[in-house]
Amino acid sequence: MSSWRTRLLPPLLAIVFAVILTAIALIISGADPLQAYGTMIGQLFKGSTAVDTVNLATVYYLSGLAVAIGFQMNLFNIGVEGQYRFAAIVTAIIGGALQLPPVIHVIAILIVAVASGMLYAAIPAVLKVTRGVSEVISTIMLNAIVGGIVAFLVNADQFGVQTGNNIATREIAETGRIPGIPIGSGELFGFVIIAALIGAAYWFMLNRTRFGFELKASGESTTAAAAGGVNAKKMTLIAMLLSGGVAGLVAMPELLGRDFSYGITSTQMYGFTGIAVALLGRNHPAGIALGALLWAFLDRSAVSLEQINVSKEIATIMQGVIVLSVVIAYEIVRRADLAAEQRRVGRALAGKGSSVSEGGAV
Repeated sequence: MSSWRTRLLPPLLAIVFAVILTAIALIISGADPLQAYGTMIGQLFKGSTAVDTVNLATVYYLSGLAVAIGFQMNLFNIGVEGQYRFAAIVTAIIGGALQLPPVIHVIAILIVAVASGMLYAAIPAVLKVTRGVSEVISTIMLNAIVGGIVAFLVNADQFGVQTGNNIATREIAETGRIPGIPIGSGELFGFVIIAALIGAAYWFMLNRTRFGFELKASGESTTAAAAGGVNAKKMTLIAMLLSGGVAGLVAMPELLGRDFSYGITSTQMYGFTGIAVALLGRNHPAGIALGALLWAFLDRSAVSLEQINVSKEIATIMQGVIVLSVVIAYEIVRRADLAAEQRRVGRALAGKGSSVSEGGAV
């Protein structure tokens, strides 16, 4: 069941199907699909688009990892959006107020970010394990609440600083920033290295630790896990906290590498993108990385479509089709593998039966 088909074929099928369906939409609208796709790919090699794509993919990658941790426990943590925004505003306020030596300042900011994300994720986690409240419902409500929290804290009467027509938190000092990596005409977020380390730690936890085994076992069957001595409620709580902790880091590449402050106008919706990226990457760190790069490429190159009088929303259509088709593709391939396995077992049993019959005849 873990063959190359179940790992690689579904996302490839989803992407191919999305390209074909989007091409049909382009033809209906009177546009040339080859020209549209060529323009999008060509945009990647212009200016700093490639670097900007990787920077955006870093944010998507962290969001995808946060969602994937919940998926491993069969938890649908839709609250990554609220968790990272809550962590971003709290971290920006504290990080802007701290005056520490360079490396220590960055470490302190990251600790605050992780702790803040965990704190906001603890609310649905506790409700889940104590009252059985669906994490889907509680996290959706918390996503709505966080907008009010950000607006309140960024207010000039609280922690907001008015700069022209914009209001945001106090800027984080240079000692709390993560230097970028100059590449060509752009600058790569230094946080991309930290994101890669987080992905490696996620893989190691799942595949090389007892906790990772218990996490996946609990996600497969809480009853079977309980029979093996695993506390399902404890695993649910830990999984939600870990997911929230990683979610707390989602805004850090931009906060510490580009913006240095956080306000109401700061970019949103990264949490929801993480759900699509995690699905596309099959919750595997390498797959999530590829999904994040694909999503970031579509976002960054979509603007170039306006040069040939094609609506940039065509990229959004492609993203939506990928999300829908990837789920269907995984199910189709899973059923095909299951049927193939049943046929192999049937042939093996038939072979043994014939051997026994021949032995009895002799």
